[in-house]
Amino acid sequence: MKTIKEIPLKQIDLSDETFSVNFMLDLRNLRSSIQTAGLIQPVLLRMKKDSYQIVCGFRRILALRELGTNEIPAMVSEKRGGNDLELFILSLQENLTTRGFNAVEKAIALDKLLHFFKVERSEAIKSYLPLFSLEPNEKILSTFLSLAGMEDEIKAYVLQEEVSRSNIRLLAKMSSEDRMALSPFLSSLKLSENRLREMLTLLNEISRRERISIKEIIDRTEIQEIVSQKELTPIQRTERVKKVFMNLRHPKMRQMEEEFEKKRKALNLVSAISLQHSPYFEGKELRIEFQFRTMEEYRAIVDSLSRLVDKEEFKELIGDF
Repeated sequence: MKTIKEIPLKQIDLSDETFSVNFMLDLRNLRSSIQTAGLIQPVLLRMKKDSYQIVCGFRRILALRELGTNEIPAMVSEKRGGNDLELFILSLQENLTTRGFNAVEKAIALDKLLHFFKVERSEAIKSYLPLFSLEPNEKILSTFLSLAGMEDEIKAYVLQEEVSRSNIRLLAKMSSEDRMALSPFLSSLKLSENRLREMLTLLNEISRRERISIKEIIDRTEIQEIVSQKELTPIQRTERVKKVFMNLRHPKMRQMEEEFEKKRKALNLVSAISLQHSPYFEGKELRIEFQFRTMEEYRAIVDSLSRLVDKEEFKELIGDF
């Protein structure tokens, strides 16, 4: 290892990401720190044939480039060979002590350890999962390896929404095409962890039942119409989408919904009156709501409601539901 040198930025190969696990870089704080205090820790480079390879310091180099720096303070390993795995572990250790890794970066690191640096699976579980503060078992390793293989849009969603490992496993069951169709769809809704799990489970079940892709489900006109209704809140869109999914998953429920709507329309209720069944027909109760502004409107509503007891359709609704 040599002393610190000033290396021209143009001689550093920024495209070589052998030792990088970065994802969704945010350099704002780092740029501000460098502007205020300078570069506290020099980067580590390794000599290549006609350029330098970054071992530690990708973020620092990118931040310095954005700040217009032409030369980078660096420690340089003169050896072009050496143990790549040892250098990768050195890079991981340095980042763990300075900034840590997000879930996707942990996934990328584990994937590189197994598939690029050829670490045995058992060794990854025993030695490297604890390094990332992860439980050392096969299920956790498989979960993070599946995340590493997902599309960048899905990785970004996992980070932004802090998606749980159980939901990552549900996403892993889907094809790449289905996940890509799912990305803008999920972003248009407001999903808690439980609601996301519910949506993904319904989609997988509908896909198996109907023998169609998840993309085909999401592309249905009734789903796209709901998603495109910008006047609805994300929560409202979520509830309407769930209702469609429930009907697709449970055809009998859809039939019950159609029968209910047919009988409700036959009652000829005034527009101010709303008659609803229990959510997803999980209960037997009916709910009536109404709105009015004047005494005349109130009398018309009461009169309309008082006539319901004589209508066969109303009696059938009470008997059926």
